[in-house]
This record gives sequence, C-alpha cells and structure tokens, in this order.
Amino acid sequence: MNRGFSGARNLNQMLRNVLNPPGEHSIEKYGFIYSVGDKVMQIENNYDRDVYNGDIGYVVGMDWEEGEFHISHDSWEVVYPFGELDELVLCYATAIHKSQGSEYPVVVIPVSTQHYMMLKRNLIYTGITREKQLVVLVGQKKALAMAIKGKQVERCWSKLKERLQQNT
Repeated sequence: MNRGFSGARNLNQMLRNVLNPPGEHSIEKYGFIYSVGDKVMQIENNYDRDVYNGDIGYVVGMDWEEGEFHISHDSWEVVYPFGELDELVLCYATAIHKSQGSEYPVVVIPVSTQHYMMLKRNLIYTGITREKQLVVLVGQKKALAMAIKGKQVERCWSKLKERLQQNT
C-alpha cells in the first residue's frame, strides 16, 4: 500500500531523511521534497521524454536558473521542468505491484493488519520473489497468518466468456 504509517509514501520520506537528507540541493514541489541523489520513479508514461510508468532513476542535478531537474536513467538523462515533478515519486520503497518484473538485492516487506485489504498470499509471494539475496518480513504474525490463510478467490468481472461467444 502507499498510505499509512508502513505505506510506501511514508517509508520513502523516512528512508530519504536518513539516506539522503534534504539540503541546499533540494526543492519542495507538490508536498514532496526532492534532492540531488534521490532515487525516483516515473509514475506515468511520458512519450515525449521516452520515460514510462515504473522507470527508476536518480536525481543527478538541478538547474535553478532554468528551473530544471536532471534524472539519470541508467544510460540516458531526462530533464524535467520543476513544474512537472508530479510525474515522479521517491523510490527508496515501492508497492509490490510496482516491483513486478524487477529484482532487488534485499527486499523488506511490512506486513501489518493496517493494510488488511492487501493481505493476500499472492502479494506476499510476489514480494518475496523479488529478492536476489535476502528478504525480511517486518510486522505482525497475525497479519502474515491472515495473508497466508485468507480466502484468495476474487471474482474477475472481465466478461471474457461472453466476448468470446460473440465472436463465434
């Protein structure tokens, strides 16, 4: 989850404050502080910049005169006007659904009854399988038990069967 004490937004703020505290090379926009050195994630597709939802980069510079932010994405750099920083979020922590298809050396998964709607076996499995070396579950035993034992069946309302029957 993104919300709550153990949600990705709060964890990002706490982790950034320890790992890369805001300083003179920081800017506050849309209620968030971004600093040179921050790990960030693109949260919507931007075809003009050739960056897409889920792309991760690092803030490598700010140009105060031009009002621009410079983000390094592995082999390319993307420039954002300060007014378009709402396309980015801090990415020291991320939700499990955003991590799908990626791997990380260490994965820490908060498991809390506060997020009871997300306590599902398949989400715990997905989170655990993102790790390369170490996974740590932090939280309540009761929440983990709820996720493992919980009823996992959710009805899918895709109407796929009806659509297939129309085409025959």
